[in-house]
Amino acid sequence: MNKLIKEEFKDFYSLIEFINSEFNGILRANLYEIGLSDEELNKLRIKKRELRSALKNCGIGDRYAKEYIKSSIKSILSEKIKINEDKINLLIPFHDRRKLSIKDKFDILLYLYKKEYGDKGFINMIEEYHLLEPIRLEEGFKYEIASENIEDIFYEKNKILTMEDKMDILSQRIYEMYRGLGVIDEIRDMKIDGVSGGVSGVSKNYNSVWAFIKGKNVHLSFLDFGSEKELKRICMNIYRYNHPGHLSMAKGFIVNEMKDHSRIVVARPPFSESFVFFVRKFDTIEHKELSELITDKNANKVIDVIKWIVKGCQVTAVTGAQGSGKTTLLMAMIKYIHPAYTLRVQEQAFELHLRDVYTDRNIVTFQETDFISGQEGLDLQKKTDGTVNILGEVATAPVASWLIQMAMVASLFTMFTHHAKTTDSLIKYLRNCLLTDGNFKNENIAEEQVTDVIRFDIHMEKDISGHRYIERITEIIPIDNDKKRYKLVNIVECINGEYYITGEFSEEIKKDILRHLNNEEGKRFCEIYNIQ
Repeated sequence: MNKLIKEEFKDFYSLIEFINSEFNGILRANLYEIGLSDEELNKLRIKKRELRSALKNCGIGDRYAKEYIKSSIKSILSEKIKINEDKINLLIPFHDRRKLSIKDKFDILLYLYKKEYGDKGFINMIEEYHLLEPIRLEEGFKYEIASENIEDIFYEKNKILTMEDKMDILSQRIYEMYRGLGVIDEIRDMKIDGVSGGVSGVSKNYNSVWAFIKGKNVHLSFLDFGSEKELKRICMNIYRYNHPGHLSMAKGFIVNEMKDHSRIVVARPPFSESFVFFVRKFDTIEHKELSELITDKNANKVIDVIKWIVKGCQVTAVTGAQGSGKTTLLMAMIKYIHPAYTLRVQEQAFELHLRDVYTDRNIVTFQETDFISGQEGLDLQKKTDGTVNILGEVATAPVASWLIQMAMVASLFTMFTHHAKTTDSLIKYLRNCLLTDGNFKNENIAEEQVTDVIRFDIHMEKDISGHRYIERITEIIPIDNDKKRYKLVNIVECINGEYYITGEFSEEIKKDILRHLNNEEGKRFCEIYNIQ
């Protein structure tokens, strides 16, 4: 019998060593020396191929590969080691809750919630115990889930676990230490906005796990990676999907995507002060109707204004800070684009997934790669019979310059997102991008081009409680004035949680919207705005 089995696995590392040797045995087996039948030979050949592929792809966002490895680990525990409850308790003391670490307790809780709610398990636990409430400090507030929170939930929620439950929890722990993403492995797979590590602390930056949940950065202070070595292991593995190159001292950071299209950013010393990673997930972006997103008093008035803007084919920016709901609102607005219009979408990473929502529409999405810039992707769109252009985010000078050019001549209209705080700052950013990109030399002419093209700014905000709302909808009106070349009129404003119509569309915009509406829509629009 293997020496490790005799010692009854006093630690996880010896157990992982044994499991690794079992996998290597399968991969290195000479199939033709074993003396198997043709059928058995073929089965083993398939098993080798599947195992090799799963070991390569687990840990980079491939959930099938992860489950395959976990299942294989579980089989080794059952069949090779003949593990029983006593042996499991040596590794995770399920039999004595006083000996369970905070990580053990969290793993048990997450397992139970995942069993009941699937990948919404973590968020259900957070919502059930109101863990996203801001913690007030003298200098402000913060969001944190601490050890005491986990202790309290565990005390209340602890249930009797079956042998099968214990095997599943043990297999997950082995997997995350062996080939997975350590303490964030299961959290990353949950329906949250993202997770990051190594981003706080001084000498012990590995005691640093943060989650991005419903637009809030939450410090998971009850978790840590245990060592700098473990944090480095995760950073050196999490970005590997599609072979983006090696994270080295010379190449201090890498931006890539994972198998499930999560965006991954990793950095290392000397470029950053420590090993860090940031995972931004997009599977939490759900398609919702405008009525589900805009819920404050008089929401119907705001929704009507947005519908006319979209149906009227107006070039529109959706602005706001990260996590304010820009992308979700943009996705909902697309419903009101005429179904016959073809949509061409450009994103930094596939985020909107519009074809999954609007399955019967003509939609093609492009994203930047290491070899194809956003500018090149946008140039290609001109040759793809696109009517409407959607830009997931305008974040570089070439893309901003292209946006202005395209909106002027090549497409019916464009909608895009941007991080600007005010409409003035949006205009100045786009103006400066035109100057930077070299298409314009004169500041006034560049600004005039921007204000001639961009018609509306829908600005999103998020309050301290995480509630998202439209702060204002602003029309940009070009004017012929030496001192200022445009004026801003707020059509809608949110004041103390209630929406008000504070302005009216300009006459020019009314005429422009009207010419894009069908007869029935046109009659209603004329009635609302007293157009003869």
